[in-house]
Amino acid sequence: MPTAELTKANFDETVTGADIVLVDFWAAWCGPCRRFAPVFEQAATKHPDIVFGKVDTEAQPELAAGFQISSIPTLMAIRDKTVLYARPGALPAPALEDLITKIRAVDMDDVRRQLAAHTADKH
Repeated sequence: MPTAELTKANFDETVTGADIVLVDFWAAWCGPCRRFAPVFEQAATKHPDIVFGKVDTEAQPELAAGFQISSIPTLMAIRDKTVLYARPGALPAPALEDLITKIRAVDMDDVRRQLAAHTADKH
């Protein structure tokens, strides 16, 4: 599946409508972003069950600000509406594949329990 352009208008719908979403925050002027783009596109082709979305930080400054993106490229992995990974830097293909494997393996029931316990501790 090709990558999807994510905007303020379709971001929430995209994230809530898919089990796993990988988001690449990028900009056209960013050299590392341009080098990461084919790696991201290739992974999108290999994993059609995952939504691969791209957020142009120049065109979507509100989304970038909302996720406190201060360095690009930043890759974010969201599973079941929960951000499991968000780090700047262009990953090489083997590291991206490893991340995808790890995201698929996460026990989301355990994550929800940990989040609930963390939230309860704050109250």
